[in-house]
Amino acid sequence: MTLRVDPVDTRRDLKRFIGVPWHIYDPREHPQWVPPLRAMVKDLLDTRKNPFYERASIRLWVARRDGRVVGRVAAIENRAHNEFHDDKVGFFGFFEAVEDPEVARLLLDTASGWLAQRGLTAMRGPMSPSTNHDCGMLVRGFRWQPSFMTTWNPRYYPELMDACGMVGVKDLLAYYLPNDDALLPIPEGVRKAAARVRERGNLSFRSFDKSRFEHEVAKAWEVYNGAWEKNWGFIPVTEKEFWHQAKDLKPILDPDLVFFAEDGDRTVGIMMVLRDLNFVLKRIPNGRLLPTGIFKLLFGWKKVLTGRLMLAGILPEYRHRAIFPLFIDELKRRGQAVGAVGADASWILEDNEGIHGPLRAMGAKVTRRWRIYERPISSDPDEGNTSGG
Repeated sequence: MTLRVDPVDTRRDLKRFIGVPWHIYDPREHPQWVPPLRAMVKDLLDTRKNPFYERASIRLWVARRDGRVVGRVAAIENRAHNEFHDDKVGFFGFFEAVEDPEVARLLLDTASGWLAQRGLTAMRGPMSPSTNHDCGMLVRGFRWQPSFMTTWNPRYYPELMDACGMVGVKDLLAYYLPNDDALLPIPEGVRKAAARVRERGNLSFRSFDKSRFEHEVAKAWEVYNGAWEKNWGFIPVTEKEFWHQAKDLKPILDPDLVFFAEDGDRTVGIMMVLRDLNFVLKRIPNGRLLPTGIFKLLFGWKKVLTGRLMLAGILPEYRHRAIFPLFIDELKRRGQAVGAVGADASWILEDNEGIHGPLRAMGAKVTRRWRIYERPISSDPDEGNTSGG
């Protein structure tokens, strides 16, 4: 049987690349899988319109065995990452494969070969295409349906990484936060600490104002880059990149669930929860907006009562023991006001004790874990051969 990996060069190739997951996932075997919106994947890969690619390059391949699609991979040179971290790391992403180590090995070796040609010395991932987008491979929590813009993969995927010499370098964690004091009570000590901060009147909260969308996005961008700057793998986002993502999320943004913390006129923190759109996407099995998918989105998202806590950022000089509990207290107030039943807090770096500590103190439990893998890039000239027997 002939196994080969072919590059994506044409629009037809790109369409095939985007469609690979439908060849990998069987809804009967993988009921947790949520079909992505093809338009969203296409946008992530659009090197002409997506500003991410002003500072990055990407190459795509599709694997076939005897003509049948069996996998895909992308190789990404993120120049912004390497400039910021003084690194020579390349990335792989958009990885999908059948349960066959030979397929995974050929895909990853092909990506690694392309990165080697660009002078990079290590390959890390999955990043699709960066830490500011979908990233990580699920290694725990397979029984849960993923929340919006988080990844889900079969149990055998981590085994494929092990077989290909990939080594875990960082884990990302998720918690589920039920909006019910009986299920997740805020400890009295935490409540008192939050109350003291409120009483001092140093900080106030206000909802995102959609009528001033550009102004609010600019505020969020400033806090995002300031609050996440020291995080592992962080890459400063340009204003153009941030705006590109924000305008895509605007139609499903609930102003009461996106709020800023302010100290006088200064915006010092942000928390953003999006309703878990995956409950709607599950009803669009082909991933297409037309002819009916767009109506399911427009009329379905406001009925979803669970969310994903996507952003929780505070400028470094405002971080102290009581600040995160105060944010959680404010989030619960707002969630209860809109009838929310809970939110998935994801993802959180495994060593971010500033967030893990308060969540554990509240009794929150880790529900899912993703892993970022890495391996040195081989100098073997045969690596990257795109066909095999």
